Amino acid sequence: MQTPTAIRALADENFRPAGQGLVTAFDGRVSVRYRTRTVAVCSVLLVLAVGCVFLELLVGDLWIAPRDIWSALTWGGEFASFIVMDIRLPRALAAVMVGAAFGASGAIFQSVSRNALASPDIMGFTSGASAGAVFMILIMSANHAQIVAGAIVGGLGAALLVHGLAYQRGAPGGYRMILVGIGLSAMFVSGTAYMILKADLDNAAAAYTWLVGSLHGTSWAQVTIMAVALAVLLPTAGFLGGPMRLLEMGPDAASALGLSVRRLTTGLLLTATLLAATGVATAGPVAFIALSAPQIARRVVRGSSPGVFSSALMGAVLLAVSDVAAQRVVPNTALPVGVATVVLGGGYLVWLLIREQRKNRV
Repeated sequence: MQTPTAIRALADENFRPAGQGLVTAFDGRVSVRYRTRTVAVCSVLLVLAVGCVFLELLVGDLWIAPRDIWSALTWGGEFASFIVMDIRLPRALAAVMVGAAFGASGAIFQSVSRNALASPDIMGFTSGASAGAVFMILIMSANHAQIVAGAIVGGLGAALLVHGLAYQRGAPGGYRMILVGIGLSAMFVSGTAYMILKADLDNAAAAYTWLVGSLHGTSWAQVTIMAVALAVLLPTAGFLGGPMRLLEMGPDAASALGLSVRRLTTGLLLTATLLAATGVATAGPVAFIALSAPQIARRVVRGSSPGVFSSALMGAVLLAVSDVAAQRVVPNTALPVGVATVVLGGGYLVWLLIREQRKNRV
């Protein structure tokens, strides 16, 4: 005789929608649905991300053959090992991880606000994180761990202000969040500019380069902190991703379905802010990745909303490709990665604004 859990698992298997799969465990007590296309796209993006890491190991003023790169990764060859292990590999891994953090953060913000224009850089979260990090760099002369802490405090402060000022009828309004965030972003940018003006020339130049968005000089300590943050925050974002789709129907509908809208929104915004803040602390406020990655991923996956993991992988690929382009587009000049993302993302933003205007949403 079949148990109730086994019968339920059999029913789920027989009546699942087309294009979806089902994974069960523990005799049907745990089941997870997935879209076949989403899994395929994420697999391709993962392969592309790994390929981008290898491409970044090849890119540079000094050509290193793939055979020498493999030798360096397996601890052979002193000179090649120094170039690959101490300079290029930390930068490549940071590009992928920071892009994943921004992509996942953007997906959460766009889902919570139900607006494709919402992203942490437009809504002021990265500006707040940048102000906190610049304060630690210029005023406190802090180390990297303290800079990360300053970025997190600044990002959380911006999140609290935006959430509090945009709060309306049980949940933050989507367009109110964007408008309030734009205003607060201008205030944080002004504060950051004031700190740079008061700093000495060398520190001001270093801070300005970092504010553009740069992966130059990335260390293994930064990579380690970023990896730990992603190991904690990405599963949390994935866990909250299911209820987040119900939240996209609106606060009233989500409440009717039994969700605690305020608690869920707070958890999502906290997770997204921490993702953006750790990314800012590692590479600076790299523009437009959080805005464009979720929407590109949604169109490739053909989903109704941005997925957290597909957006994270898309962000990883976009930032890694942008970093390669920034290093090689201008001969004999390695540009900050933020320059490349502004060029690419600016065109995307113009296209998105035109598209939203045609729908009478702007």
